[in-house]
Amino acid sequence: MIKIVLTGVWVCIVTLAAVYFSIHLATAPASAPTETAARDTQLVKGETVTIPMIENGGVRGYFLGRVSLMADKAKASNPAVPLKDILRDELFTLLVGNKMVDLAHTADFNLVTFRTSIKDAMNKRLGDGTVTDVLVEQLDYMNKDDVKANAVSGGNKPPPVTKIVEGVKADESSPPGH
Repeated sequence: MIKIVLTGVWVCIVTLAAVYFSIHLATAPASAPTETAARDTQLVKGETVTIPMIENGGVRGYFLGRVSLMADKAKASNPAVPLKDILRDELFTLLVGNKMVDLAHTADFNLVTFRTSIKDAMNKRLGDGTVTDVLVEQLDYMNKDDVKANAVSGGNKPPPVTKIVEGVKADESSPPGH
């Protein structure tokens, strides 16, 4: 008689445990939205661009930059104008038109504001949510006179460069977030 009661209690415990764990696993939290968002974005690798710094009607120097984008795959798949061209236009606007970089005070350069300005302007042109992140890989400045002196001397040593931003290199081999 005791064996039958103990067997019944054992079966009840095993059944309750099985039901509890099956319900617990069935209602597991969904994957984090950042993981889904990372799979829905693509890297638009920027090209190295040279942007002239114009002052008083003449060229004072050159900005050298490389900026890449993280863009929504669906929204950026078929724009009328390639994303690289729109990005180049925004860089010209910020660096030449708005003069966002003060060369006398490069330490005061605000990278977050620069990235946000590019992202907002591109999303305004392409539609909200198209550009999810801006990756600044490099932003340097070279004085025109230093470039000219280097060319005259035969280019033996590179002209001095003012580093404004030394960013992180965008890597296509590893997907973002992994």
